[in-house]
Amino acid sequence: MDQTKFDLEERLLEFAVRVIHVTESMKRSPAGIYIADQLLRSGTSPYGHHGEAEGAESRDDFIHKLKVCYKELREARRWLRLVQRTPLVAKPELLDEILTEADELVRIFAASIRTAEANRVNRGGRGNAQRPSGSASTAVARKSQQLPQEETQ
Repeated sequence: MDQTKFDLEERLLEFAVRVIHVTESMKRSPAGIYIADQLLRSGTSPYGHHGEAEGAESRDDFIHKLKVCYKELREARRWLRLVQRTPLVAKPELLDEILTEADELVRIFAASIRTAEANRVNRGGRGNAQRPSGSASTAVARKSQQLPQEETQ
């Protein structure tokens, strides 16, 4: 289990390093500067947020931090696609590998969020509180099925 945690941490670190390399190689046009800034923020923050998730204070806090990682990875993936399509780098075909890694990381976090939310519902509700009854519990279960499902296609 520690090895899995380490592998994800290492993958996020390597992803952040690669994002830094991409942004430093981008054209310094107004569009290039703006997009590089956005990509740099969204592509490096999941590494730090994952560390925060590991030290979460509650199950809800853990899920929230996973969702932040998920959202940032999705944003980075979109910026990478734009950089490749524009192109804002000399060899856009070299972005294929980092785009594949972005896709895989998004799927990993989507699955982790689904699992964490299912465990929250199955183990007694939000954080350390009692399990909600009736429609509130059903709404949590429905939301956990909707959020990351699109990434499993």
